[in-house]
Amino acid sequence: QLPLVASGGGLVQPGASLTLSCATSGLALKDYYVGWFRQAPGKEREGISCIHASGSITDYADSVKGRFTISRDNAKNMAWLQMNSLKPEDTADYYCSLVTQVVGCGSPFGSWGQGTQVTVSS
Repeated sequence: QLPLVASGGGLVQPGASLTLSCATSGLALKDYYVGWFRQAPGKEREGISCIHASGSITDYADSVKGRFTISRDNAKNMAWLQMNSLKPEDTADYYCSLVTQVVGCGSPFGSWGQGTQVTVSS
């Protein structure tokens, strides 16, 4: 399957906000659950937020709950991750992927596309 492409990262100060975008071509995103993942230097990739195909069910890792919001627009074939109150520990490469489970962002599948780097530093 074609990878999903994440974009919108950057260098921000602690407390700032960023919105990441996830796009794809050649795939009808409306048929899939979508998840956001991140990988910090020296750490394993972790699922941080996932959303049902309809958008009606979402899940968040404890580390981002209350600060990040996942959304999607199937008509636009896109998903987003709104990140507020960013912390230095949010620094990582962020990826979006198809997943088979919303709760716990289980079982990502398909190839990992190019991620987008988020750096939170003063």
